[in-house]
Amino acid sequence: MSTDVTTAAAEFARRQQSPVQRLQSQLHKRPWLSPLFLLFVAFLSFFIATPTFLTANSMGILLQQTAIIAALAVGQTLIILTAGIDLSVGAIMVLSMMVMASLAQDGGMPGILALLIGILLAVGAGFLNGILVTRINLPPFIVTLGTLSIFTAIALLYSGGASIQAPRLPRLLNFLGEGFGIGGFRLTWGVILVGVIYAVVAFVLSQTAWGRYVYAVGDDPESARLSGVPSKRILLGVYTVAGLIYGIAAWILIGRAGAATPNAIPDANLQSITAVVIGGTSLFGGRGRLVGTLIGALIVQTLQFGLSQMGVDQQWRVLATGILVIIAVAVDQWIRKVKA
Repeated sequence: MSTDVTTAAAEFARRQQSPVQRLQSQLHKRPWLSPLFLLFVAFLSFFIATPTFLTANSMGILLQQTAIIAALAVGQTLIILTAGIDLSVGAIMVLSMMVMASLAQDGGMPGILALLIGILLAVGAGFLNGILVTRINLPPFIVTLGTLSIFTAIALLYSGGASIQAPRLPRLLNFLGEGFGIGGFRLTWGVILVGVIYAVVAFVLSQTAWGRYVYAVGDDPESARLSGVPSKRILLGVYTVAGLIYGIAAWILIGRAGAATPNAIPDANLQSITAVVIGGTSLFGGRGRLVGTLIGALIVQTLQFGLSQMGVDQQWRVLATGILVIIAVAVDQWIRKVKA
């Protein structure tokens, strides 16, 4: 009886809402809906603006370009879900990439060993960020701002600022740049690996206790702690897992770029954060889904790719990305005000 009364009350309250309030409520429950609509609008706009945009070849290139930022955005999502932020994401990836490439170049070390060392280095970098946040209680923004400079400098010093081209590397490190074609559409193994990463992490977040703890820590860390959630251990795990994902992204980047260079993707930090925020994950933690992050990464790269095909200058593309970030955060603030 009480259940029927509660249901009836909820239905009455829903009917009392205005159309805008109902939209706000739906976006609060499904934060990926607004970026999905934005992606549709972007595809439609560029299809009208340039006939070469929505072709099999262009779509294959777009997916390959999206793969790197989409991979980094998985780790960034985990951290932002805990109300943190990682400014060192690109630096960790580049450092990992340069180490694995330098160790394996010209047959110096077996590819599999160099790959594992590079990924373990990225895991260690993420673990260091986590230690500084959880044990020394430093703000994530300050920690990762500092390690951004540290890891960038180490990568430049270690590599001497020089790039290592694909012919000097073992096939294993270049493997993810290979793939297969379906008509004019080309799909690489790197893109497929990114899809696997999304599937695994999405399952962990939605179906395991660890995933529920990640959301709980981001939503209200004090309440989570009082409920018996090992908040600091969860946070440390999040930064460490993010480091693992950055290391895998370094491997994908070598295959995609056909080289290891210390100056790769200088705006990776901004693009990964943009993808996460546009995808509906709240900067205040506790709300968001990986499907939204994937859509956000596609939006970022679609914007860059489409404007490039239209011949728009790089500075205007950066301006458009910045505007998207501000709009996404404003929408997030509005959605968070929804009444229960």
